Amino acid sequence: MEKLTIKGRGVIDGIVEGEALVCPKSITGWAGIDPATGIIKEHGHINKGKSIKLKILVMPGSKGSNGWSCYFGAARVAGAAPKGWLFTRIDSSAGVACAVMNIPTIVDFDDAQDPCKVIKNGDWVRMNGEAGEVEISRKNAQ
Repeated sequence: MEKLTIKGRGVIDGIVEGEALVCPKSITGWAGIDPATGIIKEHGHINKGKSIKLKILVMPGSKGSNGWSCYFGAARVAGAAPKGWLFTRIDSSAGVACAVMNIPTIVDFDDAQDPCKVIKNGDWVRMNGEAGEVEISRKNAQ
């Protein structure tokens, strides 16, 4: 089993682990997810039909209007939120979502450690929101 470690900046404390769901083009909030189930429904999205629920959600940043965080907040209320969040770069909508979600979050990775490029769907990820450390385990080394 291959193991990697990358480091960013911790934003929301906590240690969680789970299966990664990588969204290299992010997800639109409005019409992008079903907040009741966490299912991605954005037309043409690479992960359409998959759920964000209990995943380590990996995205470059937010996508869409400043209401973006409301849809992820609604998913949290419905019990369909991810366990943790990794953002390549923090932006204002992602920052608000981090505060609303209150789940371990790590942001601001350098280009060589961009989680959208390093992590693959299905990788097992352990993240430490305080230290900003992300441990990635792959079942099959590529």
